[in-house]
Amino acid sequence: MALVCALTNEVPETPVVSPHSGAVFEKRVIEKYLLENGCDPISGKELKPEELIEIKTPAVVKPKPPSATSIPATLKTMQDEWDALMIHSFTQRQQLQTTRQELSHALYQHDAACRVIARLNKEVAAAREALATLKPQAGIANAPTAIPQPALASEAGGAAAHPMEQAGMSAEVIQKLQDKATVLTQERKKRGRTVPEDLVTTDQVKNFLTVASHPGLHSASVPGILALDINSADHSKILTGGNDKNATVFNKDTEQMVAILKGHTKKITKVIYHPNEDTVITGSPDMNIRIWHVPTSQTQLLLRCHEGPVTGLSLHPTGDYLLSTSSDKHWAFSDIRTGRLLTKVIDTAEVGLTTAQFHPDGLIFGTGTVDSQVKIWDLKEQSNVANFPGHTGPISAISFSENGYYLATAADDACVKLWDLRKLKNFKTIQLDDGYEVKDLCFDQSGTYLAIAGSDVRVYLCKQWQELKVFNDHTALATGVRFGKHAQYLASTSMDRTLKLYAIE
Repeated sequence: MALVCALTNEVPETPVVSPHSGAVFEKRVIEKYLLENGCDPISGKELKPEELIEIKTPAVVKPKPPSATSIPATLKTMQDEWDALMIHSFTQRQQLQTTRQELSHALYQHDAACRVIARLNKEVAAAREALATLKPQAGIANAPTAIPQPALASEAGGAAAHPMEQAGMSAEVIQKLQDKATVLTQERKKRGRTVPEDLVTTDQVKNFLTVASHPGLHSASVPGILALDINSADHSKILTGGNDKNATVFNKDTEQMVAILKGHTKKITKVIYHPNEDTVITGSPDMNIRIWHVPTSQTQLLLRCHEGPVTGLSLHPTGDYLLSTSSDKHWAFSDIRTGRLLTKVIDTAEVGLTTAQFHPDGLIFGTGTVDSQVKIWDLKEQSNVANFPGHTGPISAISFSENGYYLATAADDACVKLWDLRKLKNFKTIQLDDGYEVKDLCFDQSGTYLAIAGSDVRVYLCKQWQELKVFNDHTALATGVRFGKHAQYLASTSMDRTLKLYAIE
């Protein structure tokens, strides 16, 4: 059996064996290795040259000692170089094996760290959501935990508590409405057809992207945001009403909750942010309308105008009066300063009302009914002056354009109808996909764009009625949509519990 050196893989001339590893080496090679490293190349244990054990083998006849100028001398030099190369190669193989083991261990540690980071990120997101739903983060300092009983309309205005008595439309109120309408009409004529310089262009709308999504505004236990409005004086403040019976005021710039408004006993389906004051108005199927003071999160006034769920709210341009509709078949007109119910009128067909909105001038308004009718009313005369038939299913949303010429309406028939209020006829129908549900409509403040919320969120260019953009980011039905100032951004809410903001990145 031939002996082979563990370092050179050649038959050794002078074989020796290591007492630690039992490996065989060429004596001159292992001595060079020990001179440099001082340990057994196989076991790694300390080894001295004198500990090597020579193996007795037949003597090998050695050639004559080479001279510096002879071929044997050259061969000896090459042999030395070969030995050094073998030792280096062996060392490299050992280092490679060690590196492989270290890399394998590092990869395992990295994988474990990634799993820990993913778990921690999930816990942080859940904690943030819980914090957002527990307490407003800004704007409320030392607010009392118990909400005091709000002033009823009877206390504020002297009317009977239940049901509220009608105070009537006095000549003073009618004159106030007329004066405001005159001013608004003059302002609109002065503006003419000019649009604000800062209004976004159609190309910019086409390039809108989802820039923010906020899922923590309302409780996750009863998911769904049902109503949306934006403060027209401070477009960073957004108001939402939820299935969790709460309304929230959210600042989109600081991404903080300004107020959480608690008091309704059922879900909140309608919300209005007062354009000139830090006041919000909410309506609910609990038959109550609440007027809130945002800095204190307190109910200032509780209006009980209806004997059924409140289905529609609209604030008069004066900022002093509120229109409300209900499934009790009545619309009501109330003074939000005194809490008085000024008038309450039953629908001409005595059917439940589903929605309401004031015309920009405030002298007429529109209502929707459960039997597919859109009705226009004269506020001063308290009479029905026009009807717009054509839809099927209950009316779900109506919206007047800023110039006061057009009315957009929607129902459970997968279309949006546009009506000319001067000619009292339908001049355009936007047909949507089969089964499309429309939950909200909104013109921007300039009357240039129309937004639709429902199965998705869409933006149309008015007059041409061209579809500019469709957003499919919500995972459930979209329930509300509003434009920011000069349509610089678009906000939408959904049953998926998120408030989403769209703009140019």
